[in-house]
Amino acid sequence: MAGIDEILDIIGSQQKQTEESIISAAQKKAERITEDGRVKAEAAYSESLERSREQLARDHENACASADAEIKRRLLAFKVGCVDDAVEKTLEKLDKLPDKEYFALILRLLKNRLRDGKGVLSLSKRDLDRLPDSFRKELDSISGGSVSVSDKAADIKNGFILTYGLISENCSFRAIAEAEREGIRDTAARALFGQVKS
Repeated sequence: MAGIDEILDIIGSQQKQTEESIISAAQKKAERITEDGRVKAEAAYSESLERSREQLARDHENACASADAEIKRRLLAFKVGCVDDAVEKTLEKLDKLPDKEYFALILRLLKNRLRDGKGVLSLSKRDLDRLPDSFRKELDSISGGSVSVSDKAADIKNGFILTYGLISENCSFRAIAEAEREGIRDTAARALFGQVKS
């Protein structure tokens, strides 16, 4: 029996060594898998973190650009509003000029619009009712007698309508302001906000 016990001891010993070898190999393999997993997880984490940082930077840049564009849009709208208000106030002031200054302005505006031939100057009812006695004489002086004042009132608030035959030019202050809108806006913007970049 001693021989069988020895054989059993040898088998037991070999089995124990085999088990230890298998367990050791399994532990080493598990450690390698764990290490590989850790390395891959760290790489994936780093890559994800980098992508997130890049996306965050893009989102921040886009948000800043969007905010900047909105600020510029609102600032421009504010400036345009200020300029339009200044134009409206100027039109009101022109309409309320004292008679002498008002009709002197009408004559200055008319002088730049004279043409060859017979013309008719039409004024608003308000202006016809307050027309100075000297106005027709001054009109004859600058037009050489070629422009006469119509006795019929024009449907305008202020300024005048100048007619040569079938061609009429609306020179009410608002019509002039509308026709010269961009130039007036540029001038008003420079006066209100300093030099304006084009």
